[in-house]
Amino acid sequence: SKSLMPKTMKNKYMLIFLLIFNVCLKLLVVGGSFGLREFTQIRYDAQKMKKKLDPALEARVNTKKQSAILQDEYEKLKDLDLDGWKNIRGPRPWEDSKEYQEEQRAPLNKGT
Repeated sequence: SKSLMPKTMKNKYMLIFLLIFNVCLKLLVVGGSFGLREFTQIRYDAQKMKKKLDPALEARVNTKKQSAILQDEYEKLKDLDLDGWKNIRGPRPWEDSKEYQEEQRAPLNKGT
């Protein structure tokens, strides 16, 4: 069971194999690190894009314009009749909701 290659040749091929394996492993680790950094950066950039507000909502959040918006809302509420209301309870789970709502609204519709 003598080998066909001398011992020094086996060691030489083993050394070359280990060097190639070592270089490939290091390239994989270092390259993977850079790749992960790029992919995570894309993720964070996409989140920043989603967080941007549309202009109408941004105007409501902006404190400088908020006083004008509050004044507009006050004008809308000033015209409403807030004293003339009647409390109508919602239907129970065992009641038919449409039928019960019609019963509750019937006296209100007769009054107007």
